[in-house]
Amino acid sequence: MTEADVATKAPESDAQETEIPGDTPAQTGPTMGEHCTSDRPTPAGLTPKGELRKLGGVDIYLAKPDSYPTSPSKLLLLLSSGTGIKSTNNQIQADKFADEGFVVVMPDLFEGNPAPNPPPVPDSEAEGTSFLDKIKLKAAEIAKSFVIDEWLARHTEEKVMPILEKVIEASKGEFADAVGYGGGIYAVGYCFGGRYVLLLASERERIQTGWSGAQKSADEEAGDGANLAKKGPYIKAGALAHATLVSPDDFQGLKVPVSLVCVESDPMFPDDVRETGENIMSRANLEHEVQVYPGVPHGFAVIGDYDDANIKNAQVTAYEQLLKWIKEH
Repeated sequence: MTEADVATKAPESDAQETEIPGDTPAQTGPTMGEHCTSDRPTPAGLTPKGELRKLGGVDIYLAKPDSYPTSPSKLLLLLSSGTGIKSTNNQIQADKFADEGFVVVMPDLFEGNPAPNPPPVPDSEAEGTSFLDKIKLKAAEIAKSFVIDEWLARHTEEKVMPILEKVIEASKGEFADAVGYGGGIYAVGYCFGGRYVLLLASERERIQTGWSGAQKSADEEAGDGANLAKKGPYIKAGALAHATLVSPDDFQGLKVPVSLVCVESDPMFPDDVRETGENIMSRANLEHEVQVYPGVPHGFAVIGDYDDANIKNAQVTAYEQLLKWIKEH
């Protein structure tokens, strides 16, 4: 593992220590902060060039190289943060990969229901804040966390993976030339979408885990012989930036090369989870790389303007890391 040579001053994360009762193990502990649910200001002079349409019955944002289909291109799935496919920044991110020769399919992972974006909560410990105001601000923090967690409870992998399966199957038909040219499908994911790159890169037995990771009873397993076949991997190579909701189990069964852009001391992808994942990948002799970016905020790699020049430079470096990986695999 190497560390990217970047150092910046980051805004504080507003991640909440919460748990969704009855949800998957990956959705406990820190959930998502405002960098996953809201866009930074769009850099001046950039506007989306692709189109919103349907593919396999799923809403997508599609970005294609100007030379396609005259010149061959590879197919890339871009899995977004909670801001979804109508986010201008996410669309511009897709366009950047299209400019590098990829047909980019960014599916709506949330069925028209992107993450809620409550107003940011001021620092309750700010100097001069009255006792009553501190109580009100704490209540606002709890409410904000509840809203995000309630949204997450509606968008588990049981819901998201079937959406991705539909899009992948339809892509193999409509963009068979791009899938064939690349020898498979590539995937890049940010924040919420980052975890699904790991899932698409894995071979998994649904009889054991379903899509939830929950162990089935003996009776359920005995009556579920039709699902004995393993599923995946769905992609040829994957890359992800500051993933959220990742558990150590998500690194089990990985079969294709993966590159990870990580944030140091990230409450939404804790260091111990990342280190456990690295150990699992190393023991499995899986080709991988992990770059840890110190001092940058979670969500920094997604297109968006920052006042701090160092964060801007880190954003460029992270994009180059992801792009280089999928181009070389």
